[in-house]
Amino acid sequence: MILTLIAAASIAGCTSSAATAAGSEIFGTWLRDDGNARVRVAPCGESICATNLWIRDPKRQGEKIGDRLEFNIKRDGSGWRGKAYDPQRKLNFSATLSAAGDAMTTEGCIAVGLICRTTRWQRLPPATAAQ
Repeated sequence: MILTLIAAASIAGCTSSAATAAGSEIFGTWLRDDGNARVRVAPCGESICATNLWIRDPKRQGEKIGDRLEFNIKRDGSGWRGKAYDPQRKLNFSATLSAAGDAMTTEGCIAVGLICRTTRWQRLPPATAAQ
């Protein structure tokens, strides 16, 4: 999940009320560009979380349903920038995100920006997201 959502990384957290209003374009259910994961992005306490809803092959991917990332990021121009935390692996990383309409691009970096990954996401309609 970490490399998957390290890229997903990039979702957001300010205060919950500010994040709810300002981050609404990133909220929803997203399908990863490889088609192997569905993630829900929603407020969670003072942060915003990306939670795995579905994983095509959990054993092969090293991810499981319910894994999540917690984001503390702020609006930076047309996107979001800040930090993310993976509580399953106890790992912190930098995160950036940009969303427009039904598309989102995320990037997560560890090792002071030496190892980065970008992932593209497609917003799922509510009926599809529940499947």
